[in-house]
Amino acid sequence: MTNDRSSPEFADYLLDVAARYPEADTIHLVMDNLSSHTRKAVVERYGQKAGGWLWDRFRVHYTPKHGSWLNQAEIEISLFSRQCLGRRRIPSLGDLRREAKAWGRRMNRNRVTIDWRFTRKEARFEVRLQKKPDYAVRDLVRAS
Repeated sequence: MTNDRSSPEFADYLLDVAARYPEADTIHLVMDNLSSHTRKAVVERYGQKAGGWLWDRFRVHYTPKHGSWLNQAEIEISLFSRQCLGRRRIPSLGDLRREAKAWGRRMNRNRVTIDWRFTRKEARFEVRLQKKPDYAVRDLVRAS
């Protein structure tokens, strides 16, 4: 968690992650397609040689640009938002980090899993809705 989502902050974050795992040959990183989440951001921050070396320590796995509503990471973020944060305001970034760590430990300790209830038939229906213009969606919903 950072104050903003700037390219320099992203590059600094990767440096912090890499420093925590000095023995790792490759660090797998799952992230969204935010424009600052690039090799360019790291190279601009640390230069071609050091930035390239740092970026190459990571194996990047981008989440899908479309259809991310099926993404387990987004489901977990939603759960975190509802279960940990609720409607309250967290006064500081430090408090938020403590709350987030406590929530994560509780989820891991209780071995919480995602119970998929979304069927293939429902997924196909959703895809059809997304590909149709608004007037066709209304007709499709009425026909169901």
